[in-house]
Amino acid sequence: MPAPLRVTLTEADDNMLSELRVATTVPQRTRDRAHILRLNAQGWNVPAIAKMFECHEHTVRATIRRWQASGLSGLWEAPGRGAKRQWIDADLEYVETLLKQETRTYNSVQLSRILREERSVHISSNRLREILKKKLPMETNPSKPSQKARPQQKSHKKG
Repeated sequence: MPAPLRVTLTEADDNMLSELRVATTVPQRTRDRAHILRLNAQGWNVPAIAKMFECHEHTVRATIRRWQASGLSGLWEAPGRGAKRQWIDADLEYVETLLKQETRTYNSVQLSRILREERSVHISSNRLREILKKKLPMETNPSKPSQKARPQQKSHKKG
């Protein structure tokens, strides 16, 4: 059986974690991690802390190891994974002005190509379409007549 993980805190660390635990501007996970560390320093074991927070023991151990490796900065979340967006708001404003100034209409493939050629922004047509649906209101083309109700068909009675 491995040795239990135990954290020893200085008085300054304990005071800092105590303040961090009750701070309302700090994310809840960070506050929980501060509380986990204080409980462990007070002699609580990993299974008891996990039971109290209704989490897995691995989570408690990971919190303790993050504190040991990184200190206070280890309590906060790491930056998210995945690709970061390639466009900025100015690119969407450019597309908006282009759509308002031009009399013709564009599809998302054409707009994606324009952004790539004129602004060096590489964004797929599908992603651009999703962004534009969220950002721009759906407008109907005023030059096209609105859909009229279907004309009533005359009924032919045999008689």
